[in-house]
Amino acid sequence: MAYITTPDGVEIFYKDWGSGQPIVFSHGWPLSSDDWDAQMMFFLQHGYRVVAHDRRGHGRSTQVADGHDMDHYADDLAAVVAHLDLQDAVHVGHSTGGGEVAHYIARHGESRVAKAVLISAVPPIMVKTESNPGGLPKEVFDGIQEQVATRRSEFYRELPATAFYGFNRDGVEPSEAIIQNWWRQGMMGGAKAHYDGVVAFSQTDFTADLQKITVPVLVMHGDDDQVVPYADSGPLSAKLVKNGTLKTYAGFPHGMPTTEAATINADLLAFLQS
Repeated sequence: MAYITTPDGVEIFYKDWGSGQPIVFSHGWPLSSDDWDAQMMFFLQHGYRVVAHDRRGHGRSTQVADGHDMDHYADDLAAVVAHLDLQDAVHVGHSTGGGEVAHYIARHGESRVAKAVLISAVPPIMVKTESNPGGLPKEVFDGIQEQVATRRSEFYRELPATAFYGFNRDGVEPSEAIIQNWWRQGMMGGAKAHYDGVVAFSQTDFTADLQKITVPVLVMHGDDDQVVPYADSGPLSAKLVKNGTLKTYAGFPHGMPTTEAATINADLLAFLQS
């Protein structure tokens, strides 16, 4: 297995398959690079080099106690990019990974970046504030932290079985394999990283990051996202970047890269080829 070591001594696991223009995938909370299987296999077969890493404290990366914030996430991603000397890369981020991508580009510049894609992503900011009255109350995220701290395994079984993939919607047939794979990925990571990560994904304001991005950005969001509500995320992000395109998916859930992979992959490919 492939690892790099960050300047603060954290081992970051990554996958690097194929050749051609690189696509770099940043996963959501509390998962791992395995959540991109459907995308990595698809784009590998279409002649791209596909790269994905496990965020610090997640998956196979070191379960350190500290550094679970967007600055460290962005710097760890930059370390992977530099180690592999990736040029002309397309950065794709889902959920928390979308925040990671936005912060990485703003913090480390666009010299290695060709395009970016934000899928069901947390920017501009999730929590309700005076400047973000449409956000979710902080109590929602406090409750998630409480669940992680006290009953993580049960919570990680319940979330994918309901809101994450929209399996709680009438007429939607739950997939036990998808639910168990979500649980597997979540339980591979560290509880401390996941606890702190809730603050990172919910309270970080990515507005200034988005305003710095000049490369083409595709914002993909389902209007039935029960985890990152549509109205306070996708449309706002697409307006804040200088060269943004919003693609809205009627009825699609938060985890649409998995449950709606055929549609998402085709639209991603069209964006890459445009």
